[in-house]
Amino acid sequence: MNVVRTAVIGVGHLGQHHARILSTLPGASLVAVVDIDQERAQRVATSCGAAAYTDWRRVIGHVDAVSIAVPTTVHAEVALGGIEAGLSVLVEKPMASSVAEADAMVEAAARRGVLLGVGHTERFNPATAAALPLVSNPRFIEIHRLATFPERSLDIDVVFDLMIHDLDLLLTAVGSPVAGLEVVGVNVLTPRADIANARIRFESGCIANVTASRISRDRVRKARFFQRDAYVSIDFAAREAEMYRLVPGAGRPVIEGGRLEVSTEEPLYLELLDFVTAVRDRRPPTVTGESGRQALALATRVAEAMQTVAGLA
Repeated sequence: MNVVRTAVIGVGHLGQHHARILSTLPGASLVAVVDIDQERAQRVATSCGAAAYTDWRRVIGHVDAVSIAVPTTVHAEVALGGIEAGLSVLVEKPMASSVAEADAMVEAAARRGVLLGVGHTERFNPATAAALPLVSNPRFIEIHRLATFPERSLDIDVVFDLMIHDLDLLLTAVGSPVAGLEVVGVNVLTPRADIANARIRFESGCIANVTASRISRDRVRKARFFQRDAYVSIDFAAREAEMYRLVPGAGRPVIEGGRLEVSTEEPLYLELLDFVTAVRDRRPPTVTGESGRQALALATRVAEAMQTVAGLA
């Protein structure tokens, strides 16, 4: 397979960028875009040189892989349909509405022998790529992901909308099972939690303090990792990373470090390139269905703990 034939299902706020990138991505051919809004589907298709459909099933038999950016509530329905049709699937985060749906997707992909990837784009942020290899046995992690009030993703609370990015990163960076957590969530502008904080304790002894908000005046996406003799920080929005390390000297220890070299590629471009390359080379994508399932399971655990706390208040 020299060129992977692709389609994007759902070309709203995020999906239109999937289409934009796939239409010019080396090794990929954008065959079609699909959206229930026919006018929107046609507009994006025209700009990308692809066919437009309102029913995703029309692409079966014409593509090798699909990128799914429909509302979370129908992720599993569309993804399972594509998988059963023999298509490799990249689905946006959160990968499903429930862990049970995620399990069904992972099982179906394994049974059908197709790839299942999950769009945790922050894994492909060049700042993340530069910093995470330097994180080793962290003892304390602090992450803030604050955003202004959105016009989309209001069908899910802030844990599944924003915090899940950082839960995925924590599981990757710490590499240890979660031993316990304390959480709080507040509904401010919607019936669902708009701001949440989770203090997560891992079996390794690491403690992570994670805050996510979609009612902030300022946009902040930063993480700080503290480990023995070293400090690593990531600014996801600015795509910058720093590391400082304590180095023994002849007299007193010396602090060395500074800003890390970070590439300038667009994270979504790198995510889609990784997925298309994985389909072509028949290797697992960087963020597998199982990884997406683990992030969803932890997000669900956080959300359920928030509901328990709210019920006791």
